[in-house]
Amino acid sequence: MPTAFRMPAVINRDDGQMRRIGFELEFTGLNVDEALVAMQRVLKAEVEQVSAAERKLKTDSGSYNLELDWALLKRTAAEAQQATDSDQPEPEWVGMVSQAAALLVPVEVVCPPLPLDKLDELDALVDMLRRSGAKGTSDSLVAALGVHINAELPALDAETITAYIVAYSLLQWWLVESHAVNIARKISPYVDLYPEAFIRELLEAPDTDLDWLFEHYLTHNATRNRALDLLPLLSHLDADRVQAKVPDDRIKSRPAFHYRLPNCEIENPAWSLANEWNKWWVVEQLAADAEARAELSQAWLQAYRPLLGVNRKQWVLQVDGWLQQRGWQ
Repeated sequence: MPTAFRMPAVINRDDGQMRRIGFELEFTGLNVDEALVAMQRVLKAEVEQVSAAERKLKTDSGSYNLELDWALLKRTAAEAQQATDSDQPEPEWVGMVSQAAALLVPVEVVCPPLPLDKLDELDALVDMLRRSGAKGTSDSLVAALGVHINAELPALDAETITAYIVAYSLLQWWLVESHAVNIARKISPYVDLYPEAFIRELLEAPDTDLDWLFEHYLTHNATRNRALDLLPLLSHLDADRVQAKVPDDRIKSRPAFHYRLPNCEIENPAWSLANEWNKWWVVEQLAADAEARAELSQAWLQAYRPLLGVNRKQWVLQVDGWLQQRGWQ
């Protein structure tokens, strides 16, 4: 029986609607067309060919994007598709390169944000991709394949955002161990953690309004390469302010966190998206519990030593025991 998605402490947004969660899966083993066939067996979607390197699958639950995760190829293929749309033939080499690239470039499936009580609908999709030959982090020639979780926030006020950032910051080292992050992904820049200087400022701040969050986050984390990337969320609030510090057109504005730490172990029958969500769920619980956050924040500050910072190994052990006492793992 598939692992169940644990429901977080806060299920609804402040407007009363159920929160939605989006997932992105990166894998190899299948080219775009093979992955499309597998997805269609489950989704029965209306398919739009955006380019030789990208497909859109439209369902009642929203649109799934299927694409080669290579920006240059996607852009070239899209330009070629535009030529086709204007009655000019698409260059034959575009399709050939797209097929060849699948051997080295990962395929990415971007799922639409689904309500919390509908996430188990993704189990069948993951299973079909697995049975069709999809391979994840461990078996890939391309390092740093993973799963991204786009968790919609309950609210977009400074208090709510701060609660989540504090919760994640206190747990980030523990999460690396809990997810068993692949060594190739650890040494890549894509899932870098928040620097301790930022965490200390965050925990010691008497007040954190949105201006404070923008200023301090962008001072210490002016990059997309963070395990918990806040740039999409901050762009949703003020895109110009983000682009002034991080001029990157790949930043997609959305009212959600972009969590990039989990591996993609899609080839393993015992693995599921719920396995990875249920580790993020601990962040959800801590974010919703002000007393617990204050207790763990104080412990972090007490463990901090000038020049030396916090002993990472000892902190992970301390957090692990603390979470077990609370029944959160």
